[in-house]
Amino acid sequence: MMSLQQKASEWSGVAPENAFAIDEVNLFEKLGLQPFVDLSTAFYTRVYEDEEEWFRSIFANSKKEDAIQNQYEFFVQRMGGPPLYSQRKGHPALIGRHRPFPVTHQAAERWLHHMQQALDSIQNIDPDSKIKMMNFFRHTAYFLVAGDELKNSAQGAPCKHAAGKSAAG
Repeated sequence: MMSLQQKASEWSGVAPENAFAIDEVNLFEKLGLQPFVDLSTAFYTRVYEDEEEWFRSIFANSKKEDAIQNQYEFFVQRMGGPPLYSQRKGHPALIGRHRPFPVTHQAAERWLHHMQQALDSIQNIDPDSKIKMMNFFRHTAYFLVAGDELKNSAQGAPCKHAAGKSAAG
C-alpha cells in the first residue's frame, strides 16, 4: 500500500526532492514577510471570486481575512520563518484541519490554478522561489487529496479519483 506522500508524488507529478526543495533555502529570510501576505491575499481574492459555486462553497464558512492570515502564517512558518501559525492555532495538522472539506482531485486542481495565478501576480518573488513554492503547493494539495481519500475509505465511501480531469482547464 502506498503512503500518503507516495500518492501525493504520483498524483501531483512532483518528486519528493522537488516538493521539499523549499527546505534547501530559507525562503522567509530570502523574501521577507510581505510576499507571503501578498500571495495569500491575491490567492483568496481569486478564490472568493471564483465563478464556480461548488468551489466557492468549500470556503463559505470561512472569513476571507481569517483564511488569508491562516495561509500566510502557515507559509511563513513552513518556509523558514517564525512559527506564527503554531503560536496562534497549534500544530498545522494539515489533513486534520482539512477533514471537513471535500479535498478532491478536482478541488486540488482548482486550488492550484488559483495559487499559480496568484503566484504569477506577485512581482517580489523570484522565478526560482516561485518554482520551489509551486512544487511544494502541488505536492501538498495532493497529499491532502490522499488524506481525504483515506478518510473516505475509512468511512466506507468510494474514492473518487479523477486523475487527468482538471477543473482548472
